[in-house]
Amino acid sequence: MSPVWHPFTQHGLNEPIPEVVRTEGAALHTADGRRVIDAISSWWVITHGHSHPRLQAAIRSASERFDQIIFAGWTHEPAESLARGLVDMTPEPLQHVFYSDSGSTAVEVALKMALGFWANTDRPRHRIVVMQHSYHGDTIGTMSVGERGVFNQAYAPLLFDVATVPFPAAGMEQASLDALDAFCRQEPKPAAFIVEPLILGAGGMLIYSAETLRAYAGICARHGVLFIADEVMTGWGRTGTLLACEQAGVSPDILCLSKGLTGGALPLAATLATAPIFEAHRSTDRSKMFFHSSSYTANPIACAVAAENLAIWRDEPMLDRVTALGSAQQAGLDCIAGHPALSNPRRLGTIAAVDFDGARGGYLSGRGPWLKAFFAERDLLVRPLGDTVYVMPPYCIDPADLDRVWQAIGEAADTIDAQD
Repeated sequence: MSPVWHPFTQHGLNEPIPEVVRTEGAALHTADGRRVIDAISSWWVITHGHSHPRLQAAIRSASERFDQIIFAGWTHEPAESLARGLVDMTPEPLQHVFYSDSGSTAVEVALKMALGFWANTDRPRHRIVVMQHSYHGDTIGTMSVGERGVFNQAYAPLLFDVATVPFPAAGMEQASLDALDAFCRQEPKPAAFIVEPLILGAGGMLIYSAETLRAYAGICARHGVLFIADEVMTGWGRTGTLLACEQAGVSPDILCLSKGLTGGALPLAATLATAPIFEAHRSTDRSKMFFHSSSYTANPIACAVAAENLAIWRDEPMLDRVTALGSAQQAGLDCIAGHPALSNPRRLGTIAAVDFDGARGGYLSGRGPWLKAFFAERDLLVRPLGDTVYVMPPYCIDPADLDRVWQAIGEAADTIDAQD
């Protein structure tokens, strides 16, 4: 038995764990000679494709000049260049960039920024408002602002209380907005409202409207509550625009980025904040500094590859590729529409999803492992969220490979229908 303990893996099931020996484009190549189509971008991180030449070149170049450098009171050109690029590409009020290592830490940083802002302006607030079914990571703070359930029930004693608004499903939009407005009117007011813009990822690829997102931001603005956009998954074109917030014309007070920040090549995260939030922590009083870091904050090699990712977005027709993939995804959905074993086909930008048997079983649905194995047997990396199967490939995926993914989803539905 391997000594490796894998994430989100029940080792007691003895499921096969393939060894990847090479990556290229939208595929993983395994030690036993298989070419596996990566239909989920290796957990939503790969945007341009695996082993992208420009990103690999940036890694090689930076690694010849740098390794890790302390970032507390020191700096380096890759971090400075990347920060300028992020400020240029994001809404104007976002003027300051704080680096960390993952989506979870980007959100943890955002929560600490929000609480620090209120504490340092002598108006302490502590309550965070969240959305039902949301997921923001696996650290203690991010689990606290995510959906309570199987993901975190063992750690419940460590989690802090939050206020929760209902998910704005069709017909429930106003109830969700009213709930947020009511929380924002309470005294003391909340410190912040955090949301995954337009689509909830691990919560089941649940989609809501740009109009509702715009209304959430408006409520926060009217009541002076900080608005945090967790764009760790939704950023970098996944929803059809560079940022999901663009579709609602929303500029958050705090923005969380990771995953596609480096094109998926290396781990890195950034939390962007407005000037007032930064200024609340800037003082001659050392006790008001922002008390957060990690040993690998702003790793120079990761920053260099992220800066090259920004250059790709500036130089190449990325949104055309995003649009083309979205159209291809819609065609795949249309091919299986109406199948009796499937329900709720849906798409947002390049993300497409469908539910098997109405997605009644939740994340631990017994159907999930069967579906995962079904796709693996066909050399497809598809990782269902319980009964929900989603497709979120790199933007470079070949049309024939994408057709194979959707054909397999149809075959799985046929198999289930025959069994029933």
